[in-house]
Amino acid sequence: MIGYVTLGTNDLDKARDFYAALIGALGGSELMRMEENGFTLFGTVWGAPGIAVTRPYNGEAATAGNGTMVALAMDARAKVDMLHAKALELGGTCEGAPGLRGAEGDQAFYGAYFRDLDGNKLCAFKVGPAD
Repeated sequence: MIGYVTLGTNDLDKARDFYAALIGALGGSELMRMEENGFTLFGTVWGAPGIAVTRPYNGEAATAGNGTMVALAMDARAKVDMLHAKALELGGTCEGAPGLRGAEGDQAFYGAYFRDLDGNKLCAFKVGPAD
């Protein structure tokens, strides 16, 4: 149902570099760029959910939403660890180290939380037993 999520940025070049490297670590790339407003979409393939960065339409400063978070589904716990580490390597900040939240089992939630360069919160997660 979700096509893409848009995150505001105050430094478009830095945001583009951050997400190009972050999504690149998952095998994705930049899929679309509109220079007139800065909208830049990243993803793994067309037709799957993506993440876009842009300058806010109203011209005001971009701010991170309080309680807003983008969650990225991974197919292995090792990818959760890798993406969290990549985000920190790129200058993001840790909001919760990779680890199991709750009990192990079929509905186990393994996640890691971080913020991008503009303070937007993201989560990499995998649901299910250890792989």
